[in-house]
Amino acid sequence: MFSYICAVFLKHFSATLCKVFAIKVDLAMKWMKVALPIGVLLVGYLGMKGIEASASDNTITEEVDTRPTVTIEALSPEDVRVQLTSYGEITPLETTNLAAQVSGEVERWNPKFVSGGLVRRGETLFEIEADAYEAALLLAEANLASAQAQLIQEQAQADVAAKEAKTMPNARVTDLYLRKPQVMSAQAGVKSAEAQLKIAKRDLDNCKVKAPYNALIVSRDISTGDYVTQGTPVAVINNIEYAEVTFPVAGFDRVFLADNTIGSEIAIEVDDVQGTTVKGTIHRDTGVVDNTTRMSYFVARIEDPYAINSSKPIVKFGSYSTIAFEGKTLSDVYRVPQELVTNRLLWTLDDEDRLKSQKVKVVREENGDFLIQGDFNAKKVVMSLPEYPQNGMPVKVIETTTEIVTAKVN
Repeated sequence: MFSYICAVFLKHFSATLCKVFAIKVDLAMKWMKVALPIGVLLVGYLGMKGIEASASDNTITEEVDTRPTVTIEALSPEDVRVQLTSYGEITPLETTNLAAQVSGEVERWNPKFVSGGLVRRGETLFEIEADAYEAALLLAEANLASAQAQLIQEQAQADVAAKEAKTMPNARVTDLYLRKPQVMSAQAGVKSAEAQLKIAKRDLDNCKVKAPYNALIVSRDISTGDYVTQGTPVAVINNIEYAEVTFPVAGFDRVFLADNTIGSEIAIEVDDVQGTTVKGTIHRDTGVVDNTTRMSYFVARIEDPYAINSSKPIVKFGSYSTIAFEGKTLSDVYRVPQELVTNRLLWTLDDEDRLKSQKVKVVREENGDFLIQGDFNAKKVVMSLPEYPQNGMPVKVIETTTEIVTAKVN
């Protein structure tokens, strides 16, 4: 019984204790929601006051320099010889469709008279049977001898007639009596025979067809035993004593051509595996401007392109080439990177290190640079601009260790 009473008592006591504890916890939570923010504010206020109290009244606040930074360089004027470039195809000076001047059977031909062969001026290419032409030459020589004999006879008879005429009355002395017509006819006969002899010699010489110049054989259309007729094309040859390159010069480059362009030396770089470069000479101006491209055309010559008389590199016909030559000399110009010039304006600094845009004249663009002229402060050219430059904007100059000082080049 006693045990039962104790158990009931403990049960009621613990329940009462839990209710009391729950009430206290609830009150504590409500108090914390009010007291915690107040405490945070109080601590922050006290911290601020502490910082102010610990700060010195003599603290110096540094002024921040907000000016944009730039770099400048000094430029010096120079004399620039303009370098002009162009392009063109290498072609022969002339191409000949070779033909026989006499008719006959081909007896033999030169072993070099093949496609790709090189022959020298005057070298025999092929021979035509000459028997008939040798006979014609003998006949012409005989006719000339006969005509000369006839002339001698007529002149002798004329001399006799002239002596007899001295003893005769003038009325009976006529040109016919003096045999003048007969002498003139005999003289004409001699000239005719001489002409026939000359033709016979020429025909005989033409039985050997020779190269008219140092030549490259392009094609051959005959063989031994073929019968050729006078005027029939038998081969195509190219002159290799000179090669030519016709190259254009754009309108904007024409103003930079030197006065002595014709006759000046040029460098011709051939577009081949070896990258061969040879020298040439500007031979002539074609004298016209292309209606479509507005370009002028010049012709350059290369001497001995196939090196038949020298040891220089061979330049083949049909190759493309790049041509470089010198133009005018531009005096007192400044070389600046293209990005520094916008709308013909160049940025410099005045004496107070403020930005100043100045008008310049762009004379020429060359290798990524502008060649300019103008009245500007060449000692303080801004090389790195702020993002939005304005006239009069103060800037801070970053010192550079080098200057662009270009020596004059003559």
